[in-house]
Amino acid sequence: MNTKEKALLEYLQGFITENRKEGFKRVLQNRTQHFTIAIEDVYQLHNTSAVMRSCEVFGIQELHVIEQKFGKRIDKEIAMGAQKWVDVNRYSTIQSCIDAVKSKGYQIIATTPHNDSCLLQDFDITKPSALFFGTEKEGLSEEIMQQADGFVKIPMVGFTESLNISVSAAIIIQDITARLRRSNLQWQLTEEEIFEKTLDWTRKSIKDIDFIEKKFYEL
Repeated sequence: MNTKEKALLEYLQGFITENRKEGFKRVLQNRTQHFTIAIEDVYQLHNTSAVMRSCEVFGIQELHVIEQKFGKRIDKEIAMGAQKWVDVNRYSTIQSCIDAVKSKGYQIIATTPHNDSCLLQDFDITKPSALFFGTEKEGLSEEIMQQADGFVKIPMVGFTESLNISVSAAIIIQDITARLRRSNLQWQLTEEEIFEKTLDWTRKSIKDIDFIEKKFYEL
């Protein structure tokens, strides 16, 4: 952040309420990029939106959406505003998503009911991880399964062997983020990241932001 950006944020915060400013501060203290979520070719649009909402509710800042088969817009009604507060990265190929998250230092973790290598309660939260969720019917593609660094499974004791993707994502995200907050790991956003998101969210909260920013630079 530079002096001009700091001045811009201070100027823009004059256009939002104190309650909203405090809300940004509180929420960002609980945001993390230690984990990130990726979903592959989810056909049912409401499931993509529901996963996004779970990311927002439980403090995951980034969501990666692979749209190799089904190019879909985000269902804003079901996301309930979460698209304003979660960074959504969209990819036209599986490999481009894998390469992107690996370049950020994440290990690839495939979520699957068909692999017992690691039950959710035994999952090691210490490593930055990108958790991949697959399609409703077919699960994750072989391309992702072959490149995964590990697998995680929700323990189930009933006859049904799988859960809806949005339910699976909510269960896993809640579990790993709760454990993360109880740990001694450095899981929170950096000061720079908090500043950038505060500026971004402040912009998104102001009507006629382009006109207002233009006025600032004319001062």
